[in-house]
Amino acid sequence: MSGSGNPVAPLSVSHDGHTRAAIVQLLLEHGPITATSISSELGLTAAGVRRHLDALIDAGEARAASSASWQQRGRGRPAKQYQLTAAGRGKLAHAYDDLAGAAMRQLREIGGEGAIKEFARKRVASIVANVSSTTGQDPKATAEKADEIAEAFTSAGFAASTRKVGTGVQICQHHCPVSHVAEEFPELCDAELNAFRDLLGTHVQRLATIANGDCACTTHVPLIQISNLAGAQPAPAIRKEAE
Repeated sequence: MSGSGNPVAPLSVSHDGHTRAAIVQLLLEHGPITATSISSELGLTAAGVRRHLDALIDAGEARAASSASWQQRGRGRPAKQYQLTAAGRGKLAHAYDDLAGAAMRQLREIGGEGAIKEFARKRVASIVANVSSTTGQDPKATAEKADEIAEAFTSAGFAASTRKVGTGVQICQHHCPVSHVAEEFPELCDAELNAFRDLLGTHVQRLATIANGDCACTTHVPLIQISNLAGAQPAPAIRKEAE
């Protein structure tokens, strides 16, 4: 202890803990993301951010991969993109997974598959209760409705966002509070997709899900009528790199 009585070491550990938590939150909400983007967002040095990222990787809670060619800006070596692993997400909020899974299995035993589907439908309906449906004819209205859906899911703990990609917009859920349960009960994911279709009034395509091991649940929403796409394909979602 110094002459002023300040516990220097404990303060340093505490600061590191808060910084690590902030980095994990960015990986959750915006991953895959580069160390440079994290340092800019948090006002930290890139070297300091990489130290925390290396620690998360060593603990098996994060992984790094080179950016895809379509993400590369300028020349030079592709920047590394970092994201949480399943183990990293598993430390965030799965306290009731076992209980929820047991309850779902009991519901299926009592009411059959129909009861599971109805439960999943009502669960999603409660999340988007304040989101009104649209006809899907106006691209601007469709994009705004996708933003509303993302906001509703963020309020429910899904850390959702939207991004413009090609001829459409993607709804990205960077976290799923029920991902472990959804692995056993895909009806939960199916109900979300059906709700998106009903609210947006257009065909939507699920590109990736956390329950299947991807880094986010990604849904593509076309902003022009399907008949006018002329064979155009939605941009690929960022999927989990092979181990």
